[in-house]
Amino acid sequence: MTNAVTIRIQKADFDTAREIAALTAGRTDIGAVVSFSGICRGDEGGEKIAALALEHYPGMAEEEIGRHVDEAMSRWPLSAVTVIHRVGTITPGENIVLVVTTSQHRQAAFQAAEFLMDYLKTSAPFWKKEESASGASWVEAHARDDAAAARWTKS
Repeated sequence: MTNAVTIRIQKADFDTAREIAALTAGRTDIGAVVSFSGICRGDEGGEKIAALALEHYPGMAEEEIGRHVDEAMSRWPLSAVTVIHRVGTITPGENIVLVVTTSQHRQAAFQAAEFLMDYLKTSAPFWKKEESASGASWVEAHARDDAAAARWTKS
C-alpha cells in the first residue's frame, strides 16, 4: 500500500474519529494509530482565556509541515499521516490541532507523532495571540517546548 499524507490548515473544526476512520479505511497494513488532539484551554496561569487568535503564512505553513511529515516518514516506517491545524478565532474547548500517525507497530507511530507535535509547537509558522479580560498578547515560545524538540536533532 502507498503512504497516505493529509495536511490541512483550516478555520473549520474537525472530527478526530472521522479523520482516523478516513485514514485507516481499507488499510490492513496498519497495526497502530496514534493521535494527538490539541484543545484550547480556558485558563493560562490563572488568567481566564476568552479565545485564541491563530494566524499563519498561507502556502509556507503547508510546505513547512510537509517537509517535517516527509522527515518523519523517512525516520519511521509510517503507513499514513494526517496533520490538521486550525486558524482564526478558537474558543476554549475547541480543537486546535490534530496529528495522526499510523504504522505497523506502535513505537514508530508514537515517536513520529511526538516528533511532529514538537515541531508544530516550536517551529511551525503559526502565530498565537491569547485574548483575555486584561487584553490580548502574543504567546511566546517556552523553553520546555524547545527542549522537547531538541531531542530530535540529528547529530
